[in-house]
Amino acid sequence: MSEPFKGKVCIITGSSSGIGLGLAKELLGRGAVVHMSGWRETNRENLRTTADLLERYPGKAFSRELDVRDARAVAEYIADIAAGGPVDYMFSNAGVGLEMPFIGVDLAVWDKILGVDLYGVIHCVQAVVPLMLEQGHGHIVNTASVAGIVPLPYQAVYCAAKYAVVGFSESLRYELEPYNIKVTAVCPGAVATQIFQRGLDYTVHEELPMPEEAIGIDHAALEILEGVEAGRGILPVTDFARAMYENIRTDPARNDVVMRSIARDRRQRFIDRGLLDR
Repeated sequence: MSEPFKGKVCIITGSSSGIGLGLAKELLGRGAVVHMSGWRETNRENLRTTADLLERYPGKAFSRELDVRDARAVAEYIADIAAGGPVDYMFSNAGVGLEMPFIGVDLAVWDKILGVDLYGVIHCVQAVVPLMLEQGHGHIVNTASVAGIVPLPYQAVYCAAKYAVVGFSESLRYELEPYNIKVTAVCPGAVATQIFQRGLDYTVHEELPMPEEAIGIDHAALEILEGVEAGRGILPVTDFARAMYENIRTDPARNDVVMRSIARDRRQRFIDRGLLDR
């Protein structure tokens, strides 16, 4: 049985909760050395899970607080890890969500969302690429979203960040291929995470309803690692994301129908909440 992650050094940002935490659990179970990082703002259950991982995998599980918007802090963090040996996988996963009418978004919100969802990825990649070039190998895995491959209504800011992550990742994939460095853009659909509960500062938007089709973080981690192992460039996760990715390429008219339906539903939701006029 192939064990591609056994003994490999993996850095995962945004791993105090959500998909990042699911990846950390799965990678540690497969024998990887995992460096977790994330916000201090996480729920008690996730804190307990992280503490349990540190206890169960001594010398293989590490955790610290990290603000990916801080380029210097990110560079120092990754350099410290690389001082101990090669970095095999860089999972740039930290992210925050936003669903609201564009007319209600000010530049401060743009700065917050792009700071984490786009510049957080850029800071990680900027720091790790020179190290991977020197060691002669590596795999960069950037978490985008289905909102990075289809234009989800009322998520204009989030889409702007995630489309940028997908384009950035795809461009790098071709550029770094000659140097034995792989790049994957992960594009999840609905995953049951805190992204539906809050934005960056708990004030950007109200709690969103959890989609019925949302998969768990452990399921998401399995799909992601399967795609990473296969060397996929763009990796849709969940049936919805895969269907939308297929539609955008082969059946744009069908995709248009789905997006218009979503737009109607979400518009009514915002009207009901008093955030849009009829």
